[in-house]
Amino acid sequence: MGLFKDMLKDNESLFKDEIALDYDYLPKVLPYREKEQRQIATCIAPLLQKRNARNLFVYGAPGIGKTAAARHVLLDLEKETDDVIPIYINCWKKNTTYRIAYEICELLGLKFLQNKKSDELVKLAKDILNKKSVVFIFDEVDKLEDFDFLYFILEEIYRKSVILITNYRTWFAGLDERVKSRLTAETLEFKQYNAEETKGIMKHRLGYAFYDNVWEDDAFNIAAEKTAELKDIRSGLYILKEAGLAAEERASRKIIAAHVRLAISKLEDFSVKKSTDLGEELRKILHLIKENNNVKIGDLYKIYQEHGGVVSYKTFQRKIKKLQDGKFISVTKTEGGDLGNTSIIKLAGIKKLTDF
Repeated sequence: MGLFKDMLKDNESLFKDEIALDYDYLPKVLPYREKEQRQIATCIAPLLQKRNARNLFVYGAPGIGKTAAARHVLLDLEKETDDVIPIYINCWKKNTTYRIAYEICELLGLKFLQNKKSDELVKLAKDILNKKSVVFIFDEVDKLEDFDFLYFILEEIYRKSVILITNYRTWFAGLDERVKSRLTAETLEFKQYNAEETKGIMKHRLGYAFYDNVWEDDAFNIAAEKTAELKDIRSGLYILKEAGLAAEERASRKIIAAHVRLAISKLEDFSVKKSTDLGEELRKILHLIKENNNVKIGDLYKIYQEHGGVVSYKTFQRKIKKLQDGKFISVTKTEGGDLGNTSIIKLAGIKKLTDF
């Protein structure tokens, strides 16, 4: 009867390269972002003539290619010349002047950095950076705790291009005036992919990740349509990966609609961040939420103070917003009723793409 002919063997896989579905994977070609990459490159180009370059503020919704486009331009730059130093830093973890200065020194290959202060680190970096030209890309700049390093770069580094990336258009308006006036940045908005572009990107990534003909057409169409609805390519990559794993768990040689629907049902557990990426203060607040789930924000702040927390209530609210943006928690606003007007803080299911 051939009952087992359509089942995978132990040594077989539907995946050609599972890593191609990680959200920080950089494909060789980045479809539908040629115009944006060209503008980034145009801002950097004067450095190739040993002239000071232009600065750029990049914004747009999550999961629409901002980081990938910027990193693609850096890769092209590295192929073009050795005279321009590329510096890429994600400010989610490196969110203070000290941490950024330390990271820059490490990227430059400097040793014996322990126990050095911020001003010592920036001087070490300056001595090397001013021998060449440099491109700084600071991603997720809305996570920054201070801007002293930016002021230093704008004042002390001779030939540079500074590119700031965030999800929030309004972030730039709140930037320190002494930095903003020196930055004089151009603006680049990344617009949402339309449904056709989303499907094209998903199809393109499918070719990297899976062997040919393992996806049923209707299954792929469901995944692409859901991704277009969510307007976040990272969620789409999660759906593709989880559907592939669901098929393998059932020893299926084909990924069918049922596998995709199962993957979609798990989307609420998906986060592109992990708790170890958080700063010490945010990890402390997240731990308190785990211990006191489903609580009013005011009560949570009191608990935070009882555990030695020192930041103001306004700063505490901003940190809660950061945890919400990272999908670590959910915040439900209530109006009237027994609770009055308040926010209820709940823990979200936390997994990252590579956990599945």
